[in-house]
Amino acid sequence: MTTATQHSLWEELARLDLPDQPVSGLDARNPDQSDPAVLASLNRLASALEADSLVGDIPRVARAVLMAAAAHDGDLRKSGEPYFVHPVEVATILAHMHLDAETIAGGLLHDVVEDTPVSSEEIAEVFGARTASLVEGVTKLSQLKWAPEPDGDVRENDQQAESLRKMFLAMVDDIGVVLIKLADRLHNMRTLDAMPRNKQVRIAQQTMEIYAPLANRLGIWQVKSELEDLAFRYLQPEEYARISSELEQRGDDSADFINKVVKEMDDLVSAAGIRAEMTGRKKHIYSIYRKMNRKKRAFDEIYDVIGIRIIVETVQDCYSVLGIVHSRWHPVPGEIDDYIATPKESMYRSLHSAVIGPSAHPVEIQIRTREMHQLAEYGIAAHWRYKEGGKSDQRLEAKITWLRQLMDWRDEVADAEEFVESLKSDVFQDMVYVFTPAGDIIELPNGATPVDFAYRIHTQVGHHAVSATVNGQMVPLYYKLQNGQVVKIRTSKTVSGPRRDWLQAGDEYVKTASAREKIRQWFRRQQRDENIAQGKSQLERELKRLGVERKLEDVLELFPRYSKLDDFLAAIGYGGVSSQLIVSRLDQTPKDVFPVNADIKSPSSPARVEVLGVGNLLTTQANCCRPVPGDPIVGYISRGRGIIYHHRDCTNIVNMQDSDRLVPVSWGKESLATYPVPVRVSALDRVGLLKDMSILLAEERVNILSVLTQTHDDRTVTLLLTVEVEGVGHLSRVMHRLESVRDVLDVQRDNSSTTRQAWAS
Repeated sequence: MTTATQHSLWEELARLDLPDQPVSGLDARNPDQSDPAVLASLNRLASALEADSLVGDIPRVARAVLMAAAAHDGDLRKSGEPYFVHPVEVATILAHMHLDAETIAGGLLHDVVEDTPVSSEEIAEVFGARTASLVEGVTKLSQLKWAPEPDGDVRENDQQAESLRKMFLAMVDDIGVVLIKLADRLHNMRTLDAMPRNKQVRIAQQTMEIYAPLANRLGIWQVKSELEDLAFRYLQPEEYARISSELEQRGDDSADFINKVVKEMDDLVSAAGIRAEMTGRKKHIYSIYRKMNRKKRAFDEIYDVIGIRIIVETVQDCYSVLGIVHSRWHPVPGEIDDYIATPKESMYRSLHSAVIGPSAHPVEIQIRTREMHQLAEYGIAAHWRYKEGGKSDQRLEAKITWLRQLMDWRDEVADAEEFVESLKSDVFQDMVYVFTPAGDIIELPNGATPVDFAYRIHTQVGHHAVSATVNGQMVPLYYKLQNGQVVKIRTSKTVSGPRRDWLQAGDEYVKTASAREKIRQWFRRQQRDENIAQGKSQLERELKRLGVERKLEDVLELFPRYSKLDDFLAAIGYGGVSSQLIVSRLDQTPKDVFPVNADIKSPSSPARVEVLGVGNLLTTQANCCRPVPGDPIVGYISRGRGIIYHHRDCTNIVNMQDSDRLVPVSWGKESLATYPVPVRVSALDRVGLLKDMSILLAEERVNILSVLTQTHDDRTVTLLLTVEVEGVGHLSRVMHRLESVRDVLDVQRDNSSTTRQAWAS
């Protein structure tokens, strides 16, 4: 990007390959022959571009002007003026925000993909991928539905508006999309007079609830204040007219009064040797109305209707000027705000003080540095101005906070794209926002499925859900929903209730705790005998899969909440006790059979195994059964190898003749390392199977000690893996992950040493 404009916008337009006839009222060869509205708009854009030395790529903007004019040729606005005026005014607003030429070009072209035959590919070919992406993003946001009930509950409508604001930011990859959308809305609000009354109210309400708060969160006060005033004018015309009249009554002498205050302050500040710029202004109408309501004051009691802004070089100068102001005019008690020491949530910083000025008129004085002023006026756009101009200030980066209401920003960022990525990763990665067919927004955790969506709508919708469509396309019920999708659930009265596998598949089908509990409640109400049978089957299958041979009554002891085995099994059956919970309890026992000396470590054993409560004896894991923490174990007194600990159900122990050499042992308080465990995997044979399993185990940080494979005639394969795990719970998680590998049929712990020896030979 160049640092200065080499030609004016009109000169660049004249240099292009122009059409034979004017388009959209634009005659670039003879500007004075252009439509008056088009000519005035383009002159405003040219002035804005030339006033900003950071936007030096005038040729790019000129090409975008010509493409937009050709695309919208013949289109008219409700006011009767050429539609082309609208994108030019949007681009002018973006130029006043000091944005780059790519974003300004995106503003000029923001409607062409949606409303004309021009494609994104054509835009990308001429202007590059980013401008095309900006236009696509604005088109996508334009399709979002905003459908609060006209007479609906205020709180529900507020929630809908808040969700839509979040969705705006969650759906975009480049914050320039939102800035273009704000500029688009601002110009539409400026020209809302041409719309019928019912549309004026609807658009103004949307502006007040969605766009003005969005601009506020982005810190773009200039846009936020104007949007609020314009929306207020249509939503409450009588209040707007009353306050406007009050301002006009003061307006006869306000210009002279402001000039008088500015002149006097300038003399005082200059005499103190401080460089400063000063401007005067009237407070925005909606801001006055809101302050009157909030503080329950009459118009005459609002002291900051007239304001003087003083821009200085340093923070120290801010406080020095405040002292000068207070030494000249009396401050109004309770009307001093130090937003430099205590910034607002959006990181707005400034000193505010109301004083009784000349002729006893109240005046608000705002004092800030130039850097603070840029942030106050343009928010994130100010951040871009510094970045695009190569003037990145580390102090500025440390101070900018993105949507402080939603997140605590953790790291400094390098550019606008990374800025948005930090937002998405820190805030929106945990939530998705989807629509009902009626346009209501449903907020769900990331990874949520149509089942979660159905239960969020209504419990009965979830119970009777049979299928789902997303944006009109059929999807499975375990489909992971994405931002902005329209989800529709099909139900059937013939379906008696939810499916058990929704609970048994982890969070594949159900992500939200509320949906999971509703499903459990349904099963809890079903026939007790069915739940008991289902629970028993699940428990036995899990124990067998893990190679843990315990009686069901032994497992029941780990759950003191249940006094009867049938109650425990029924809870497993309806989902009140999960397989993961059972495994975690198994992983913690037996550990407290004897008193333990916690200071004694066992350097000769990979785990702390205690013999009769003593933990510093030589112990060795048995190679035949390889028990891991959580397994029931027994010790065997060997000759020369100390105590060898076996699984209590190991065949070598069961068939042992010399039982006098067996001693009670238990797992200690800590495990010091990992344990080798054999796992048997049955699968359909295919190329890449072992690779997929290896990658998965690597992701779990599980070491593979050995692999033995055996292929069968029916094109299946059995793999015997020896993996290192930390205990039964870790083993269960690893086996569940292995079951998720494509073409894997079954995964079980293998305690048969004879099979392994036969294969090895």
